[in-house]
Amino acid sequence: MREDVGQVCLIELPRDFRAGDVLAFHGRDPLLLAERVSADMLQKGLAWRGRAACLMLRFQPRHVEAELAIDGAAGHRDTVALTSMVRRMLGLTQRVDDFEQTYRTHPQLGPLIARRPGLRVPLSPTPFEALTWAIIGQQISVTAAVALRRRLIQAAGLVHSSGLACYPDARRLAGLSEAELRQTGLSGTKARTLSALSRLVQEELLPLEAWTETLPVDDIRARLLGVRGIGPWTVNYALLRGFGWLDGSLHGDAAVRRGLQTLLGETVIVTVDYAERWLAEFSPWRALIAAHLWAMRPSDDDSSVSPG
Repeated sequence: MREDVGQVCLIELPRDFRAGDVLAFHGRDPLLLAERVSADMLQKGLAWRGRAACLMLRFQPRHVEAELAIDGAAGHRDTVALTSMVRRMLGLTQRVDDFEQTYRTHPQLGPLIARRPGLRVPLSPTPFEALTWAIIGQQISVTAAVALRRRLIQAAGLVHSSGLACYPDARRLAGLSEAELRQTGLSGTKARTLSALSRLVQEELLPLEAWTETLPVDDIRARLLGVRGIGPWTVNYALLRGFGWLDGSLHGDAAVRRGLQTLLGETVIVTVDYAERWLAEFSPWRALIAAHLWAMRPSDDDSSVSPG
């Protein structure tokens, strides 16, 4: 019988916190394999230091209660690490107030901010999950990417005692052969990229978790671009969804360009070059603006058809 070890923390939320955005981000899989979402609660299966775990977030008007139930023998309870992860996941480290104060009267961004004040970018629990999701989603629709992600989680075979499947960590993913990865429906290129990435993370040649503390963006970018199959879009998306860095230019994202076309009232398709030039003016907030543009077309979600 498994022993379930629980950790709990209470985190204060700002008055304008948008819990629905977090729930929508984690509720993309209609089959509820690794995430269960209700009106005010998220349950998410994940690997916590190699063990199957279930993260439960219960949202109240001004705080969230986070509980992490870990399968396995009792060990050291690290509520500091749990609190840090949850704060990152909820976007509480993002200085969105500064962005909104700067641009609330801007002719285009002002109305965008007014539609969704307090918008933060929800993050994956780990940079590894964000990065692997970005690789899975290259050049395909969100619906197709969700299906691939589901089959990858199933292939990894880590299941919490609650019944939730757990998103695999690098060690477990590195244990899958390229043939096993291909059986999930991944292309050969994506399977090789995921294998190489997992090995590099497992061997600590890509210290993703340590980077959450120091955020050496230039080093992260250079090291990730050195992995075959990872391009600028994937890096910028992972920096956003894995680390909370708000200045990656996601001009290559089709949904961003469609949102920008709507925002500017353009009758012609917004090109990649035009989107890059337009977003450049708003550094260091380019990725946050992309999130606002995604929110204009929620049916598309982010990364609907993206380059590598």
